[in-house]
Amino acid sequence: MKNLLLRFNDRLYMTCIWVAGLSVLGVALIIPWGIFARYILGTGASWPEPTAILLMLVFTFIGAAASYRAGAHMSVAAVTDRLPDAQRRVVGIAAQLLMATICLFMAIWGTRLCLSTWNQFMSAIPTLRVGITYMPIPIGGLLTLIFVLEKLLLGDQSHRRVVRFDLVEESEGAA
Repeated sequence: MKNLLLRFNDRLYMTCIWVAGLSVLGVALIIPWGIFARYILGTGASWPEPTAILLMLVFTFIGAAASYRAGAHMSVAAVTDRLPDAQRRVVGIAAQLLMATICLFMAIWGTRLCLSTWNQFMSAIPTLRVGITYMPIPIGGLLTLIFVLEKLLLGDQSHRRVVRFDLVEESEGAA
């Protein structure tokens, strides 16, 4: 059961990486197009800037979930590194429980935000509902919650091969 859950989370992690990466790629393509259209073609469109902002929301919240699982998130360990092992474990569990609380907050209140703005439409992209633009918040909260629970129940998984791309590079260099 543990291996099945870990394989599922590996796939979920890779999906997060791909979604975040494609979002950044989208921003990298959309912004120059908007600049080219405005200054070279003389026809400024209203959609590039809000689309790039929405893609950055996707990158931020989905990428944060992947970053959390990889152990690449920002953390301040100056105090905890100086604690004895027993206290470090207690502080670590408390930090995970606080993180789970934040994830639940994002999931619950983010969903409420999506639902309360569902009948509104964006002015720059009139066919896009405002509620859809807020969806990365609850989705990112749920994804991060899955990785927090994984860390609480199964331990840190940042050492897994799917997370550590440098392990793949080292093994390819040895061949």
